[in-house]
Amino acid sequence: MTDRAGTPAQPSDLIDVDALRRAYYELKPDVSIPEQRVVFGTSGHRGSSLNTAFNEDHILATTQAIVEYRNAQGITGPLFLGADTHLLSEFATTTALAVLVANEVRVLVDEFDDWVPTPALSHAIIKYNREEHGDQADGIVVTPSHNPPSDGGFKYNPPHGGPADTDATKWIAERANEIIADGLKDVRQAEPSGVETYDFRGNYVADLENIIDVKAIKDSGIRIGADPLGGASVNYWQAIAERYDLDLTVVNPDVDPTWSFMTLDWDGKIRMDPSSPSAMASVVARRADYDILTGNDADADRHGIVTPDGGLMNPNHYLAVAIDYLFRTRTGWRKDAAVGKTLVSSSIIDRVAESLGRRLWEVPVGFKWFVPGLIDGSVGFGGEESAGASFLRFDGSVWTTDKDGILLALLASEIRAVTGKSPSELYRELTERFGDPVYQRVDAPASPAEKAALGKLDGDAIAATELAGEPITAKLSRAPGNDAPLGGVKVQTEKAWFAARPSGTENVYKIYAESFAGEENLREVQEEARRIVGDALKGA
Repeated sequence: MTDRAGTPAQPSDLIDVDALRRAYYELKPDVSIPEQRVVFGTSGHRGSSLNTAFNEDHILATTQAIVEYRNAQGITGPLFLGADTHLLSEFATTTALAVLVANEVRVLVDEFDDWVPTPALSHAIIKYNREEHGDQADGIVVTPSHNPPSDGGFKYNPPHGGPADTDATKWIAERANEIIADGLKDVRQAEPSGVETYDFRGNYVADLENIIDVKAIKDSGIRIGADPLGGASVNYWQAIAERYDLDLTVVNPDVDPTWSFMTLDWDGKIRMDPSSPSAMASVVARRADYDILTGNDADADRHGIVTPDGGLMNPNHYLAVAIDYLFRTRTGWRKDAAVGKTLVSSSIIDRVAESLGRRLWEVPVGFKWFVPGLIDGSVGFGGEESAGASFLRFDGSVWTTDKDGILLALLASEIRAVTGKSPSELYRELTERFGDPVYQRVDAPASPAEKAALGKLDGDAIAATELAGEPITAKLSRAPGNDAPLGGVKVQTEKAWFAARPSGTENVYKIYAESFAGEENLREVQEEARRIVGDALKGA
C-alpha cells in the first residue's frame, strides 16, 4: 500500500482529457497483440485508449458483433443503451449509436440525456420483457465500473437483463476481433437520427417502493447521505429524495471526468471503489453527520455502507446483515428461496443461512450465476464479496439481474429505520451468535502457465489433508450450488478456508482466506495456501 492511500488526488494524478480523447480516435489496435484484442471478462470488455485497449475500432467492431449476435439469436426488440460518467463512455456511446442506427436496430437512449446506472438498464430490460410486447429487448451499458478515469468498458446484457454468459461473450469477442483484423469492412455506420428515448431514472425510481420500505425510512426521519463518487447515480439519488420525501442529501453532486475530488486508492490510483477504505476516506470522514452514509461506484452496481458507529463496513459483513434482515422480513418470497453467494464470500453467510433454515446456493465468482434464480424466484438474494448484490421485490418477483448498488444502499436505511440499529451494530450481534471471522485477499506471483494450470486444477489434485492444524473437510474445484467450474480451487476446514484463482489481468493468483480462529490463524492459512497450491501446480 502506498503512503498516499486515502489522501486527496493531486494535479499530477489526473488524466489528460485531451490525450485520452485523441488516443480513442487515433490509435488503431493490432489484434495480433493480445493486449489490444477485444476480451470480455466477467463484466464486459475493459481497457484504456492510451494503451490501445479501448479505442474507436474496438467499439465499432464489438457493436457490429453484438448486432450480428442478436440477429442470430432472433432478438428483434429494442436495445436499451446507457453509459456511466467515464470520459471514454461518452465517446464509446457515440460510436455504438452510429453502428446500431446503421443496422436498423431500435435503440432507446435516456430521455433526459442523463447517465444510466447498470441496475437501471437491467431494470428497463426486465420491465419491457415482462410486459410481453411480442419481442425481446436487450441492452448495452458503457462502463468500466469502478476502474480508473483513463479506462473504458463495454458490456452486453441479453434479454434476461444480466451480464451475458461466456457463450455469448466469447462469440462476440471473437467476431469483433475478426472484424478489426479485416479492416472494419463489415461495420455499418450512419449519422444517428430519430433515436427513441426512455425514462430510465423515472421508471427505476418510481418502482423502488415495490422493493424497499420507503415509508418506514421516511417515517423514521433518519438522516441519509449518499455519495455517487462522481458516478451515474448522482441524479437518481436526488430523484429518490424528492419522490419519497426523504431526509437524504447528495453529499457530493460533482461529476468530473478526471475525478479530481477523489482520495487515492490503496495503490495510489484514482479508483471509484465504494468498498475501499482508501477510496472512501473523504466519505467516511463525514460519518458523524448522518445515520446512514453510502457510496456507489461509477455505474452504481456496487455499494459502500458507512455508519456512525462502525465507519465503512466490510462488504462481507454487510451482506450477512442484509441476508439476515431480508429473509426475516420479506414474507412474500418463496419459502424455499435460497441464499445466493459466491464461494469467496464470508462463511458467516453460511451460518446465517443455516439459522434461517434457508438453503445456501454457492456459485463461482461472477454475478451472472445468480441470474436464473433471481428470474424464477428460487434465489431470494445474490451477493458477491466485492460489494455487489441484488434481491427480489416484496412479492418475490425479479427486480434486476445485475448488481444494484443503489438498492443495497437504500436497504441500509431501511434496516436502520425498521430495527433502530445500524447495520454495523447488527453485524456485531451476528458475530456474538456465529463467531467473528477475519477475512483477507492477497496475491501471489504466478507465471501464465501456472495461472492456466490453476484455472483447470481439480480439487482431487490437492494432496494435503490438513490446513492450519485442522482436518480438511472439502477440496472443491466445482461450485456446490450449480456444479460450475470455479476456475480455481477452494479448501475448507470447520474453522477456516481458502480459495485460489488466477488473475485475469496480472501474473498473479488471488488467495481469498478466512478464519474463525483469529488473525494468527488466518496468516497460517494464507501461508499454507501458497504451499498447497504450489505443490498442486508442480504436479499438474
